[in-house]
Amino acid sequence: MKTRRIVTGIGLDGKSMFLSDASTPRSSEYESAPGFVASLVWATSPAPQVGESGMADPTESVESYVPETGATRCLIVSFPPDSIMMSADFDPAAFGRESAQIIPGLADRFEPDSPGMHTTDTVDYGVVLDGEIWLELDNQQETKVERHQVVVQQGTRHAWRNKSDRCTTMMFVLIGATRQQPQR
Repeated sequence: MKTRRIVTGIGLDGKSMFLSDASTPRSSEYESAPGFVASLVWATSPAPQVGESGMADPTESVESYVPETGATRCLIVSFPPDSIMMSADFDPAAFGRESAQIIPGLADRFEPDSPGMHTTDTVDYGVVLDGEIWLELDNQQETKVERHQVVVQQGTRHAWRNKSDRCTTMMFVLIGATRQQPQR
């Protein structure tokens, strides 16, 4: 799945212009989990600037898909049905190796003893673009999220479960945050 990415900027004459119109350069399909695709659409630094027409593609230098405080990442992720991830021939070790390459930094947050569970110091906006998916929290609560519905994820431990029979596509905007300790 390639995502078309249109980037605008401001030309030397001060007028808006199209800087690029192409597929996202950092998009990968997993071999170990057919239907699982992750695309890094865009990234910003903690203090992004606008108005620069000749800027380099910020996704090229991203080392971690988990942004530092104030920085952002925009991702498109396609989740295959859980039946693929739970099949007898699924190789979690191969999936883990691919994840380390495809979603660096984020892959490190997944818990081997609790498949799919992860926590990041981010505020995430997750929008279901197509299909449906279940959001599971670490207290065993879960809720079904359908097309065009939005989840605001505030640094909680969670997992995404696709209980349907087809792929679900979501867009995520991750905003790097600072974790506060709970007050007692």
